[in-house]
Amino acid sequence: MNEIRTVEALRYILPLREGGSLPALIDADDDFKYVLKFRGGGHGAKALIAEFIGGELARAARLRVPEQVFVNLDEDFGRTEGDEEIQDLLQASRGLNLGLHFLSGALTWDVSVNHADPLEASRIVWFDAFITNVDRTWRNTNMLLWHNRELWLIDHGASLYFHHNWNGWEKAALTPFPYIKDHALLRDASLLEQADAEMRALITPQVIDSVIEAIPETWLLQASSDISPAEQRHVYAQFLKTRLSNSRIFLDHARDTRRNALV
Repeated sequence: MNEIRTVEALRYILPLREGGSLPALIDADDDFKYVLKFRGGGHGAKALIAEFIGGELARAARLRVPEQVFVNLDEDFGRTEGDEEIQDLLQASRGLNLGLHFLSGALTWDVSVNHADPLEASRIVWFDAFITNVDRTWRNTNMLLWHNRELWLIDHGASLYFHHNWNGWEKAALTPFPYIKDHALLRDASLLEQADAEMRALITPQVIDSVIEAIPETWLLQASSDISPAEQRHVYAQFLKTRLSNSRIFLDHARDTRRNALV
């Protein structure tokens, strides 16, 4: 994988939506705007870890995702912000956070209007089953149309939900991912077998190792006091490699779920 850049946050522009994590639009010192995900919000560092892993594996699989950067917040960032909740969030997020390049002018993907290419839809369905992403449904697609109406993927922070309880990750790695029934692109995903072959060729064990190794140590230290950062890296890598080598489990389930939905 390419080296992840680190930038300094310069200006808090505005919060982007309601909710516990309160992501925000910011200016950084490289003259770009980013959607900033705070390690002090919501599920904290675990959400950032899932977002980072999901985004970098998607990039390796040649799916369209915004560039991810590490964003440093110093103690003076947002000092003039008047909202106490946001001030608390900023204070709790000093240090390294995660930024996604802001896709200016992008439109939300609407399942009632937009349809994906069958292979692209199949690759995305496969990918979300692989990383156990529960958050790409018709209610909240987390997909955008941008740059000549291309389909772009955002928000992978709800993926890898096994890490909210480290016990039993081996069993979780072999689950068929039942939530695929709610996936926004399942009906368009008619080429799942082809997608499986392509994705397995792109997301290799070596790619998984390189992404997991790039997770910042500070996030892992904050994410869990039960197991060490080294143990967390091992579990993430083994979970993903197990799912990769047993993709037939979630592939067959997705295929059967799609067939039953179309009856």
